[in-house]
Amino acid sequence: MHRFIFCILTAIIILGCKDQVKEKEPIPVKLVFNQQLADELVAMVEIDQLAANNAFPPQAYSHLTQERWEHFKDSVYRLHEKRAQEMFDTHGFLGHEIVGKAGSSNFWLLVQHADHNPDFQNEVLEKMKVEVANNNADSRDYGLLVDRVKLNTGQAQVYGTQVQYNKHTGQAYPKRLIDSINVNERRKSVGLYPIEEYLNDMTEMHFEMNKANMLERGITAPKLYETPIKKTTQE
Repeated sequence: MHRFIFCILTAIIILGCKDQVKEKEPIPVKLVFNQQLADELVAMVEIDQLAANNAFPPQAYSHLTQERWEHFKDSVYRLHEKRAQEMFDTHGFLGHEIVGKAGSSNFWLLVQHADHNPDFQNEVLEKMKVEVANNNADSRDYGLLVDRVKLNTGQAQVYGTQVQYNKHTGQAYPKRLIDSINVNERRKSVGLYPIEEYLNDMTEMHFEMNKANMLERGITAPKLYETPIKKTTQE
């Protein structure tokens, strides 16, 4: 009789423990699109792109000296980084679900330009990696942020997205890069197109932004790389 009662009590305890485990399981939180947050990001990026003008200050700021213009740009990036960190602390990485694809890329861009705080950039990068795996963030944006963080922490970049320009020809070339031979395989893995095409795009953009100066120096056209021959399949 005592043995029977002991077995009953044991079964009750086990079932009670199972119920407690079930109660502790986290309930998935359904994210809701936040239009106000998405709109704020649009406004912030408009100012960000104004500050990102590396050629000459826009007409509205043409009265500023170069020193004051650089100070303005730095203040924009620092102010935006502070607000982006508040958003991140509240919502985590702002993915497609909460601010849409455009909004998510806008948030990424603000973080991309927070070079004065690589610790924050890396913190966002870690969360962004998870969201990329969940199809809630752009893998191409992720690749660019990887390279930014690598260079900002004294390491070589992975995908070759960060460039500098030959002072004589204006041709773009990647900053410090690991294993340049296999870079296009790595780029493809995150949805980036071949580096030769990318560098040509950056070279042409640089030429157009600095065209007057280039022409004065006798550079009449951007110097481009040969691009890989695209393979075609026969049916």
